[in-house]
Amino acid sequence: MTEPSRTSSHLEKAYEVLASTMGVRPRCGLILGTGLGGVVDAMAVEGELSYTAVPHHPVSTVASHQGRYLWGTLAGVDVITLQGRFHLYEGYSPAQIAFPIRLLARLGVKVLILSNAAGGLNPRFEPGDLMLITDHINFTGQNPLVGPNVDALGPRFPDMTEPYCRRLQEIVREEALKAGLRLREGVYVGVLGPSMETAAETRFLRAAGADAVGMSTVMEVIAAVHAGLKVVGISVISNVNRPDCYEPVPLEKVIETASAAGPKLMHLLERSLPRMATALEDFKNNGKDSL
Repeated sequence: MTEPSRTSSHLEKAYEVLASTMGVRPRCGLILGTGLGGVVDAMAVEGELSYTAVPHHPVSTVASHQGRYLWGTLAGVDVITLQGRFHLYEGYSPAQIAFPIRLLARLGVKVLILSNAAGGLNPRFEPGDLMLITDHINFTGQNPLVGPNVDALGPRFPDMTEPYCRRLQEIVREEALKAGLRLREGVYVGVLGPSMETAAETRFLRAAGADAVGMSTVMEVIAAVHAGLKVVGISVISNVNRPDCYEPVPLEKVIETASAAGPKLMHLLERSLPRMATALEDFKNNGKDSL
């Protein structure tokens, strides 16, 4: 069996299990990063399924990533949530990290909201800030689209001029302003990990134009754009890397800061999701790219 055939076959088997268990088809997907699993407390959960029950699906190995799908409603909008994600540093290939994204697309998801905990590189940021991701830099040296392309999943050379949907960014920006939430904006740089950045690397990444750094998200966004999904990304700034007075940041501190910022993220999502769903419906009804 060729690689494209195997990819399609594995995806279809995973789809059959998840789709038959769910019985619903949410059009909005949500991926929760380190320390942000508590955001699901705001959901009216109708069902769940462990990653281990889905054929060919990767499993979470990192603390605070519970490793399950949950579906239900958030702010009255049908959503499916991944409580836990996957990273290159765990030993997963880019294609394995892309697998859940492609599965969401196969389920009919059209809007993907990604959250993560990230280290701040912009000195104006503070721990606990929310940052709307406006663009990213792939500094991992890897890409989930390397290898034979599966035409049914997306084009050979997907356009990346707008990896993060500008219309959906507008909605998040406006709702943050209305709610009185401070929302930073900036460029996220994805690195391989799992070692943290040195002071010299921090200076380099900042000079390259990045405002925050993390070990996730970029592979997922590339796969989502390839699949035709509209993407929104929000980082919780867990710490701020100041190379001239560098301090260690243990994982426990990252989780603590991200968890404390979780209610702000939840509030912003609750305000933004209904408008995103409306924009999506307008797009569907008008038959043009209103997003």
